[in-house]
Amino acid sequence: MNDIRIERWAHTLVHYCLYLKPGDILSIQATPLATPLIEAVYREALHVGAHPVPVIELEGLTEILLREGNDSQLTTASPVALALAEKANARLSIQSASNPKALSTVPPARSAKRRQASHAIANMFRQREQAGDFRWCGTLYPTTGYAQEANMSLKEFEEFVFEVCFLNDPDPIARWKELASQQQHYVDWLVGKKQVHVLGEGTDLKLSIADRIFINSDGKRNFPSGEFFTGPIENSANGVVQFDIPATYDGRSVEGVRLVFREGKVVEASARQGNDYLQQMLNLDEGARYLGEFAFGNNKGVTHATKQILFDEKMGGTIHMALGASYPETGGLNRSALHWDMVCDLRTSGEVWIDDTLFLKNGQVLV
Repeated sequence: MNDIRIERWAHTLVHYCLYLKPGDILSIQATPLATPLIEAVYREALHVGAHPVPVIELEGLTEILLREGNDSQLTTASPVALALAEKANARLSIQSASNPKALSTVPPARSAKRRQASHAIANMFRQREQAGDFRWCGTLYPTTGYAQEANMSLKEFEEFVFEVCFLNDPDPIARWKELASQQQHYVDWLVGKKQVHVLGEGTDLKLSIADRIFINSDGKRNFPSGEFFTGPIENSANGVVQFDIPATYDGRSVEGVRLVFREGKVVEASARQGNDYLQQMLNLDEGARYLGEFAFGNNKGVTHATKQILFDEKMGGTIHMALGASYPETGGLNRSALHWDMVCDLRTSGEVWIDDTLFLKNGQVLV
């Protein structure tokens, strides 16, 4: 794409999301399909005085490794990734797959072993981030594969991405700051609150957020964003929840998920489509049956499911929950190799009560 909005995209990523400064080492991870955005970010990073380091991935290599690698090869981290985990001040990950379903028939156990290789690296990044020495951002570049998943033409999907990222606005950063301010109002209101009660079609779930921290996700890490999230008390979820939006993970789409919680743990689970895969993921490890995240979607530009969680979980008027790992900055303690976000649509019929206050009704925040 040769489009002024690509330049706005790169400018926003470099100056707002990653706020690069002279001397910073920036890792750029993408496939060749994202070349226009890679080049624009590379140029903008150079203008800042940073040192961009492209890490260009060939999609087929991951599939070859997962299908043909032995256990040692699956669980050994890349020395390049280890070096960047030690040296890079910022990382930009650009999802840009030609075929999002390329790994959907790889045995889940093999994919899980590969995730183990990235676990140590993720911990290194997390520790450096908490020390203030590292920033990260993830975005998605429109490809034909993603457009097909979303039931759109490539042109339609490109326009969708530009719109939800505020890139049609001459000053996207100003728009993101406006959203950040709005969400901070909600986050401030939630301080000190204890109990969440979600009611909707097929859903009646209670959980505790006592002493947990809500994070204002305002486009700096996920781009686009538009959500505020926390880690619920691990043993507090009780009741049932039904997820109406298809839940995607590792290229697989699981639809009609219904989960029953007792003292925080999933004790019953079913899916209309992809049930076998759901059961395998729930048994991945001890933490996979507990919630690591509870969140409100708040990006009004996302109006329908695309089967890309980067967009779907931000859908205004929805909530989402993640099975598995918590984000430590929320106070969450759950640990797992899994972090699987699932979206519950409350836009036409649903309520979220916070303590004794009706916080959200039919997709509208009321406070």
